[in-house]
Amino acid sequence: MTMFASLTSKMLSVSTSDHASVVSLNLFVALLCACIVIGHLLEENRWMNESITALLIGLGTGVVILLISRGKNSHLLVFSEDLFFIYLLPPIIFNAGFQVKKKQFFRNFVTIMAFGAIGTVVSCTIISLGAIQFFKKLDIGTFDLGDFLAIGAIFAATDSVCTLQVLNQDETPLLYSLVFGEGVVNDATSVVLFNAIQSFDLTHLNHEAAFQFLGNFFYLFLLSTGLGVATGLISAYVIKKLYFGRHSTDREVALMMLMAYLSYMLAELFALSGILTVFFCGIVMSHYTWHNVTESSRITTKHAFATLSFLAETFIFLYVGMDALDIEKWRFVSDSPGTSVAVSSILMGLVMLGRAAFVFPLSFLSNLAKKHQSEKISIKQQVVIWWAGLMRGAVSMALAYNKFTRSGHTELRGNAIMITSTITVCLFSTMVRYLPLRFGLLNVFSLQRCCQ
Repeated sequence: MTMFASLTSKMLSVSTSDHASVVSLNLFVALLCACIVIGHLLEENRWMNESITALLIGLGTGVVILLISRGKNSHLLVFSEDLFFIYLLPPIIFNAGFQVKKKQFFRNFVTIMAFGAIGTVVSCTIISLGAIQFFKKLDIGTFDLGDFLAIGAIFAATDSVCTLQVLNQDETPLLYSLVFGEGVVNDATSVVLFNAIQSFDLTHLNHEAAFQFLGNFFYLFLLSTGLGVATGLISAYVIKKLYFGRHSTDREVALMMLMAYLSYMLAELFALSGILTVFFCGIVMSHYTWHNVTESSRITTKHAFATLSFLAETFIFLYVGMDALDIEKWRFVSDSPGTSVAVSSILMGLVMLGRAAFVFPLSFLSNLAKKHQSEKISIKQQVVIWWAGLMRGAVSMALAYNKFTRSGHTELRGNAIMITSTITVCLFSTMVRYLPLRFGLLNVFSLQRCCQ
């Protein structure tokens, strides 16, 4: 009888847990619908875009949940790096590669790779050195060299999603290709750097270890790119030879989606950069595979990939808005708000300095190699590239959670300060820096086009 009562109690507990999960998922899906509807209604409003709309709805929802739970919780779902890196990021990056104008991208390929790879390493170095210099003077906990290098990799990762919503591929093709391409390569480089730092023995640093680190970095970079290209070519060959379209366009679309996702998962399986792999897989698929399918499949895939990317982006910004009010993390820093503000301000300053340290010098070197004036990056365009890359977002959040939390919870005060500072920098850079970019810097180019 006691065993039966215990079993019944466990079943009821599981049932209650499942019911709570279903309720949470229903509310979150309803919020996603609200983001789409409100974003549509505000489409003509120049002060808002879809990312900021989702952030604000997330913040508002977090406040409501805090009030209902009496300050115990602020979000419906628990953030997971696996959820972000395995389910949400792949469709965004793949669609970015699938939709990119390849001619403009590859025309500026060397500059994009220099900004995305070399620039990220430079930015990571400056942020790490600055953090070592300033954080030791603040009472935020004990960090070792690996922690400081990880901070550099976390805040070297840009978030070009919000920026690209105000850049037009047709109106500013050079700017779009540079900011867009650099953003994707930058994210991939940041993740590769972060993983390399996590797995590398930093207690015995010497010249040989440094060369080994760089060798592993470029090995992962090239192998990830090669895997993406190979997967895209295989999908094109299979679809062309077997001609699925004569029976069903559904099979063509399904195979393209699965091959794209397979490229990402294979990269993760072999400890490569899934971001780079799926990005170049998208480029190759749009150039070869897409032209081997039927006309109806072309239309379907184009809209299907764009829709999945849009939903993933909205999901991320909505959750980040809610997570910004997570009371557990803020409780650790409530006794010293000045320290938290100082850390956030220092990080924002280092991000700006680190970005300036490579954008302007690399732009100068790039211009030396360009023959035509129209291909050169003007000083105004360099300022836009620098400003656009200051935004930090979901990649930085996911890496920070990976480094400074354990099982979704913050255990130490220093870790809590780093998480809250990451949230502050992401919100500030996304919401505040969007407006000058939208109204100040881009209007310069609009005026130039009108006068020509």
